[in-house]
Amino acid sequence: MSASPASTAPEAEQPAGSGPGSRPRIPRVPFWVQIIVGLILGVLLGWLARSQDLGWLVTTLDEIGSLFVQLLKLAVAPLVFFAILVSITNLRQVNNAARLATRTLLWFMITSLIAVAIGLGIGLVTNPGSGTGLTPKDGALSETKGSWIDFLTGIVPDNVITPFTELNVLQIVFMAAVAGIAALQLGEKAKPILTFSQAVLELLQKALWWVIRLAPIGTVGLIGYAIADYGWDLIGKYATFTADVYIGCALVMFGVYPLLLATVAKVSPLQFFKGAWPAIQLAFVSRSSVGTMPVTQRVTERLGVPKEYASFAVPFGATTKMDGCAAIYPALAAIFIAQIFDVQLGIGDYLLIAFVSVIGSAATAGLTGATVMLTLTLSTLGLPLEGVGLLMAIDPILDMMRTATNVAGQALVPVIVAAREKILDHDAYDSASASPIDSFGDDAGRSDQDRDADRDDARDAVPATA
Repeated sequence: MSASPASTAPEAEQPAGSGPGSRPRIPRVPFWVQIIVGLILGVLLGWLARSQDLGWLVTTLDEIGSLFVQLLKLAVAPLVFFAILVSITNLRQVNNAARLATRTLLWFMITSLIAVAIGLGIGLVTNPGSGTGLTPKDGALSETKGSWIDFLTGIVPDNVITPFTELNVLQIVFMAAVAGIAALQLGEKAKPILTFSQAVLELLQKALWWVIRLAPIGTVGLIGYAIADYGWDLIGKYATFTADVYIGCALVMFGVYPLLLATVAKVSPLQFFKGAWPAIQLAFVSRSSVGTMPVTQRVTERLGVPKEYASFAVPFGATTKMDGCAAIYPALAAIFIAQIFDVQLGIGDYLLIAFVSVIGSAATAGLTGATVMLTLTLSTLGLPLEGVGLLMAIDPILDMMRTATNVAGQALVPVIVAAREKILDHDAYDSASASPIDSFGDDAGRSDQDRDADRDDARDAVPATA
C-alpha cells in the first residue's frame, strides 16, 4: 500500500544531512571571514619572517602574492576588451543611451572633483611631508612616467597585439570602443560576433571567479610580504600620509557617497553598502578594479540598475572612475612630495591638481596602480619625478583602500544615474542583501534569463507592506 502524501511531507521537508544515518555537514566559512583570517595570518607571518630573518619565508610570501596578482592580470586584457565591446552594443537596448552615457561621465567628473577637494583639504591641514625624516635623496626616478603627450598619443595603438601583451588598458578600451561602435553600425551582420563575444565574456568571468576564490591565500602573501619587506619602522615614517589617504577615502566612501545617495538618488545609503559590500571587500584585498569588475557589475544589477545600462557603466567606470587612485591620492601625494623637496605650491597649483584629477583620470587605465596618474600630476606641476620613488614602498598598503573607494564609486554612479533617469528598480534595490560573495561564482555561468527569473522570484517572495 502506497504512503499518503500527508505521511511523506514531513520527511520531504527535512534538510539534507539531518537524517538519522547521515553525516553532519561541515559549515561553510563565509568569504569575508576567510579574508580576515588571511589578513591576520599575513601580518603574523610577515612579522615572523622579519623578526627571525627567515629569508625562505619572505621569498615564499612574495611568490604567493605575485602569483595571485599575475593570475588577475592574466584575465584583465581580454576581460576589458570583451566587456567594453559587449557593453557598448547593449546600449542599443536602452532608451536615451546617449543621455545615459553623458550623465554617467558627468557624475564621474563631479564625484572626482569632490574627492580631490577632500584630498587637498586634508593635505593642507595635516602637512604629511613634514617631520618624516625623509629627504630628496631617498627618492628614485620612477621607471613608469606619465605626461599629457604620452596620454594623448598613447590612446591609439601601433598594432592590435602590443596593447594585450603590454597590458595597456587604455589602448584596449579604445580598440573595444571602436569595435563596439562598428558592430552597432553593422546591425544584424555583426550578430555572430556579438554572440561569440558574449560567450567569451561569460567564460572569462567564470575563470576569473576561480582566481577570486584564491583571494584569501593571495592576501596572506601580499600582506605578509609587505610587512616582511618594509617593516614597521618604514611604515612609521609614512604614518601621517597613510592616515591621510585612509581618512580621505573613508570620508568620500562613507560621507560623500551616502550624502549623494540620500539627496540626489533619494535611496537608502545603508542599503547601498549592504548590496555593494561583496565588491568593496574584494577590491580591498585584490587591489584591482578590473579584477573586481564582474562582482561590481553583479552587485550593481542586484541594486536595481538595469543590466543593459550596468553592463556599460561598470566596465567604463572600472577603467576611468578612480576617486581613490586618481583624485585623493595624487592630491595628497603632490603635497607630500612638494614638502619633502621644499617646493611651495600656490592656488594655481592646487587648481591644476584638481584639473588633472578630473580630466586625466583615464590615464590610470594605462597601468596598474596609481603611478601613471601620480607622474602625470607631478609633471604638470613641475615637481621632481624622483618623488614617486618615495611612495613606492608604501604603495601596496595604500592601494587597498584606494581600490575599495574606486569600486564603491563605480557602483555608486550607475545607481545615481538610474535613479535620476527613473529606470532604477526600487523594489530590487530595497530587497538587495549582503549576499555572500560565494553566490556570485555560482551565478557567473548562468544565462541572463535565469538570473532575471531568480531575481523576480525573490522579489515576489517579499511580502508587500502598506
